[in-house]
Amino acid sequence: MKSTIAGFFEKHPQIRYIYFGGKGGVGKTVVAAAVATWMAKQGKKTLLASTNPVHSLSNLFKLDVFGKPTPIPGTENLYVQEIDTRDTIEKSKVEIREKISWFLKFADIPTKAEDFIESATMNPAFEESAMFENMINIIFQDAYDFYVFDTAPTANARRLLGMSKVYTLWVDKMMKSRDEAKTMRLSLSFRKKKVEEEEDPLLDYLKTFRDRIDKMRVILTDEEKSAFFFVTLLESLPIAVIRRFIGWFEDFGIPIGGVVINQAIDKSQIGEDSAEFIKNRLKMQDHYREEANNLFKNICGEIPLFEKEVRGIEMVSKVTDSLFQPA
Repeated sequence: MKSTIAGFFEKHPQIRYIYFGGKGGVGKTVVAAAVATWMAKQGKKTLLASTNPVHSLSNLFKLDVFGKPTPIPGTENLYVQEIDTRDTIEKSKVEIREKISWFLKFADIPTKAEDFIESATMNPAFEESAMFENMINIIFQDAYDFYVFDTAPTANARRLLGMSKVYTLWVDKMMKSRDEAKTMRLSLSFRKKKVEEEEDPLLDYLKTFRDRIDKMRVILTDEEKSAFFFVTLLESLPIAVIRRFIGWFEDFGIPIGGVVINQAIDKSQIGEDSAEFIKNRLKMQDHYREEANNLFKNICGEIPLFEKEVRGIEMVSKVTDSLFQPA
């Protein structure tokens, strides 16, 4: 291993926001929980939040953490939450209805807002937008010392975290169009002074929204405060997924903290009398470990395959101890 995850945090004492991603089924939730548990043990009030529409934290901790930050029994400083997008989606629908209604009235278009609202909210990215809004709200509330986000599989995480840039481009275009429309209306109006003095709630909304997104993008791209970690198994497909997407995160300016290997077979437990299946799996893992080390410049941890399923704070703590043991 070229480094350790504990070493990463030692080199980045100001880090506050970390994100875990990777192919589905590689153990992102477990690794995110292990890091959050360790950070809480360092005395930092820590929130572990899931931005994955298919949440796993309640199952992992054997406790209902949906929709609200929940303290984990047997720990100090550790709070866990599965983000509920339903309320945000409903609020967004109300906002969309208000903005569309105002725009239609402003443009003197005799069409009901409801005709547009269903189309807007049926967009496949609408839930991801709501999730991103929730994540922004959680971060801006600034109620915790440290934040760990368990993200959706990498392709979804890519869209989620990339929304800061996409939103900025969209808002800039909307504001330009809005200014052009206002200029056109002013040039055609016989009551120029009144048009100039009219309130423009849509433009005010866009400016406020842009400011929020700009602030979030600064946080996401600050290498002293934020980092994205990938989790992989010692198998071909999970490694290929990271190889495919790691450059995309760098292109968006999101700092990469490193790669964590999960479910590695403990060589010390393998002997001559071990089953051929186990020996073959070990040989396969050795091959992909070498490949991962060649492909990724920062393998920052390796977690063994445990004898039983990781569920409950005791097993999560075992993962924490394994991940943060001295190199």
